[in-house]
Amino acid sequence: MKEGKVVGVSGAVVDVQFKERELPVIYEIIKTSTFDDREVVLEVIEHYEENICRCIALTPTFGLKRNTLCVATGETLTIPVGDVLYGRVINVLGKPLDNKGEVKSERVVCVRNYQKMDKKSSFEEIKIKFEIMETGIKVIDLLFPLIKGSKTGILGGAALGKTILILEIIHNIITQHRGTCVFAGIGERIREGNELYYELKKANLLNRSVLVFGQMNESPGARFEAAQTGVALAEKFVEKGEDVLFFVDNVFRFAQAGAELSALLGRIPSETGYQPTLMGEISGFHERIKSTSKASISSVEAVYVPADDLTDPAVVAIFSHLDSIIVLSREYVQQGLYPAIDPLFSTSNFIDPNIVGKKHFEIVQEVLKYFQKYRDLQRIVSIIGKEELSREERIIFERTKKLQNFLTQPFFTAQDYTGKKGVYVSLEETIEGCSQIIAGRFDTVSEDKFYMIGAIPEEIE
Repeated sequence: MKEGKVVGVSGAVVDVQFKERELPVIYEIIKTSTFDDREVVLEVIEHYEENICRCIALTPTFGLKRNTLCVATGETLTIPVGDVLYGRVINVLGKPLDNKGEVKSERVVCVRNYQKMDKKSSFEEIKIKFEIMETGIKVIDLLFPLIKGSKTGILGGAALGKTILILEIIHNIITQHRGTCVFAGIGERIREGNELYYELKKANLLNRSVLVFGQMNESPGARFEAAQTGVALAEKFVEKGEDVLFFVDNVFRFAQAGAELSALLGRIPSETGYQPTLMGEISGFHERIKSTSKASISSVEAVYVPADDLTDPAVVAIFSHLDSIIVLSREYVQQGLYPAIDPLFSTSNFIDPNIVGKKHFEIVQEVLKYFQKYRDLQRIVSIIGKEELSREERIIFERTKKLQNFLTQPFFTAQDYTGKKGVYVSLEETIEGCSQIIAGRFDTVSEDKFYMIGAIPEEIE
């Protein structure tokens, strides 16, 4: 056992000095304790002169004293794996947070080991089959379909509904999808994790779910490594041949934790203020989210957008790895349109007639054409009024308002707040409703009739 002593503590960064030629390796775990016998877990990040290891703390460092004895474990960070994890809530160290007792399983997964490419899973040998996973959420199924094995990002500023949208996707999709749900809560509120746990419990979905949390009140080291822990669990389930739904809330907090650690480690930031290793950290995380010849990982990631600025360097670094980008709009929230997805700022790589079918593709093109024309007309209407529009322009304007309202939807996971019962709408019903509105069948019907409904009822007037 290699033993050292604490020579410096700076927030979440701890310097540990070892004897000559006894330095632990990079990413090795070191354990020590505070004056009140609370265990402190450290991870080696850098080696310095005089046999000093600079470490990040994965647990709180309050009460850690200089010259405290430290012991190198000889292992990198590992977590328990296996079926015993179903229905459990664990932290970055694999310890339970749900008061159900210790997780008794072999700790075999090293969270820093990147998934090795299966010989049979090269791009030439995997036959790519685009399988659509229906969410029951009209606007997502229509404009941004979730494809098995893809990465989808939900981007938005504060209080635009990222978490509630992810909860609804989990609620709707996991009941239809046979596989495993892995949820990584990175740097978000404890309340949101608590709501997710009881939502899954209420829907009897915990038996196929594993939850990993590194919450807002924890050290930046725990928040940063929570992402690696979550994706390592997903990798392990894929190795067993199980399809995985991987939900992350929030990827920006992962980048933010990396920036905090970089500053504490004394690295010079880039021109934008973020850590110089930003692109490498984001890429390393996303490169692990990949399918193999055995099974697939489909990820849905919430991305906080600071000050609603989509050009923020961390946000740009994240969405360059995504297949579909769903952008939430503050303007839509102010109008009461939920989910507040802006179809013109959002994009999907899978709107292709060979993937979604010809009819679906054509309806999407028509819907987007109406939304684009509506945005242009809105500026005119705000200045001179709707009465000055031509007859054709007024029809487009009014139909788009109906489309906007029709693509709103009451959520199952928001029933307690809205008082409206959630609805699940099939893709066929969504396409049929949009095509009827565009065809002019409901030109004489008030736009209010389409607000917060499911499929269009037959008796609508």
